[in-house]
Amino acid sequence: MLQIPDETLKSLLLREGLIDAEKFDETAKETKRLGQNMADVLISQGVITKDYWINILSDYFKVPLASLNAKTVNENILRLLPEDVARQRRVILFGQEPDGTVSAAMEDPSNLETIEFIERYIKAKIRPYLAVDADLNKGFMLYSQRQSEDFRKLIETNIAESLRLGKRGEEAAADVPIVAIVDNLIAYAFSLRASDIHFEIFEDGILVRYRIDGVLREILRISKDVHPAIVARIKLLAALKIDEHYKPQDGRFRHKIGPDILDIRVSIIPTYYGEKVEMRLLPSTQRPLSLQELGMFDDMAELVDDNIKKSYGMLLVCGPTGSGKTTTLYSILGMLNRSEVNIVTIEDPIEYDIKYINQTQINPVAGITFATGLRSILRQDPNIIMVGEIRDEETASISVQSALTGHLVLSSLHTNDAPTVVPRLIDMKVPPFLAAAVLNAIVAQRLVRKICTNCIYSLSPSSELVESLRRQMKELGLEEQFTPPKVVYAGRGCPVCGGSGYRGRMAIFEVLNITEQIRKIIVDPNFSLDVLKAEARKEGMISMFEDGIRKAERGLTTIEEILRVIRE
Repeated sequence: MLQIPDETLKSLLLREGLIDAEKFDETAKETKRLGQNMADVLISQGVITKDYWINILSDYFKVPLASLNAKTVNENILRLLPEDVARQRRVILFGQEPDGTVSAAMEDPSNLETIEFIERYIKAKIRPYLAVDADLNKGFMLYSQRQSEDFRKLIETNIAESLRLGKRGEEAAADVPIVAIVDNLIAYAFSLRASDIHFEIFEDGILVRYRIDGVLREILRISKDVHPAIVARIKLLAALKIDEHYKPQDGRFRHKIGPDILDIRVSIIPTYYGEKVEMRLLPSTQRPLSLQELGMFDDMAELVDDNIKKSYGMLLVCGPTGSGKTTTLYSILGMLNRSEVNIVTIEDPIEYDIKYINQTQINPVAGITFATGLRSILRQDPNIIMVGEIRDEETASISVQSALTGHLVLSSLHTNDAPTVVPRLIDMKVPPFLAAAVLNAIVAQRLVRKICTNCIYSLSPSSELVESLRRQMKELGLEEQFTPPKVVYAGRGCPVCGGSGYRGRMAIFEVLNITEQIRKIIVDPNFSLDVLKAEARKEGMISMFEDGIRKAERGLTTIEEILRVIRE
């Protein structure tokens, strides 16, 4: 990542009054310890924004900013550079100036070696522009339009070649065509920003689907004849038993795509027609995001920040499967990761490797469950404990006892909203007085798709949409506060977002701060969830739906998307 000297950055931030010298020096020391870069840490701490940092870089290196979209990129110029070279060098060629100079959006416009390489490659002078990840990704998406056709042809060619060779199952697992099929399916999924790949076997063939921005999309259908070989290849990569076809198996492996490395988590289960494979793609180099980057507004982020500064107690993140709970917990761990604290986690599985945090993965075969692992962790002198998920009474009990004995405990729970966590804990045999004593705050969340910034437009809401909003507000008991929106936002669909109108995801949140009045309600023998919710609203809690509406009003997502997610 492009950097400027720490002293220069320090001087700029001190002049702007964004940080004091002591805090900067402390952050710089911690940054060096963790092997991170200063800008990432300052952004994650909320000291500076991404936009502010990019403007600093532009001024320091005296290069203009590239603001790319589908209209500003000349595809003929773009394809002067092959996609693999563009991705490796982090460069997008997007236009040509009157004198023939080619405009190049670069992650690092100070890299003279890259500039010289590209000039030799395209046999033309280039003018460097500073580009952020979003700009570069827009350019890479334009490559993907043609890549889709090329990808399908490549897969079909390799399938035909595999069938011609006549090998089956394990024999074919290491053959070039099968290796190419699996590698290309992973590479294509990565180019589309897919989080998961599904190989589903049916009577008439294999259905390959990618989960993109939380929604499954059918990619292609493959001949059933190559299914055993593809499954065997994936098992080989994940170090699983190739000859086991009737028991579920889980594994993982690393896969390199250009300069990027993916951690791929594999799950295989037997079905009626054969084995179904699910692959979760996890960028191994991803840094913990700040709460603001996840989509949390400052009012909620401050509540969370206040509660994680406490030396003991529990902070729980709740929501359904796939709602981003683990990502939020990792974000909080990133905020807490300092040299003076010992952080230990027990997870299933470890999704991201975080420097200087002791991470343990559960392994039931070896006798490591959340409960047994947590008991062992308590003997490791931890300050902060992260339990991936509270699934049973035993784990709940040990987590509560840990929070009572001077540890800050972070964990997740499957509930629909924040207040429902309380009766859920009581159902797990946690006494109300203990729940009231240990809970600091509860965060509930869902993931919504963001409007594509390349094709966003505004429009007047339809009467049907207004009525849907009204009904939802009535269900929440907020009908009196309902004001029909005058303007709503949507995405038209473009090459950058693959025609969906959405690109990327963010979370909608609600944060229940456990105040003294809330504690009194929890320990009341006549505990009522409705009374708890009413008091939470009285004290200022904003529901996930309202938070979603705030984001829709700012053009970050659509009201239709908020309604879809809330009703799931």
